[in-house]
Amino acid sequence: MITKDMLIGDIVEKYPQVVPIIMMSGMGCIGCAIAASETLEEGCTAHGVDADDLVSALNDALKEKTAAE
Repeated sequence: MITKDMLIGDIVEKYPQVVPIIMMSGMGCIGCAIAASETLEEGCTAHGVDADDLVSALNDALKEKTAAE
């Protein structure tokens, strides 16, 4: 489960399948040095993205992948 207090770098490492969702949300620089030590909420704030909506979308994607396996 992804939460908005998780580091973006940790999310990318643990759940690489959600990277396209993060990038489509407007946070295209997930590979930058800042992203590795920035929480998802901090990144969302910096890019004008609603953190709760993004967390919901990311966790929905994880549920869909789990259900498909």
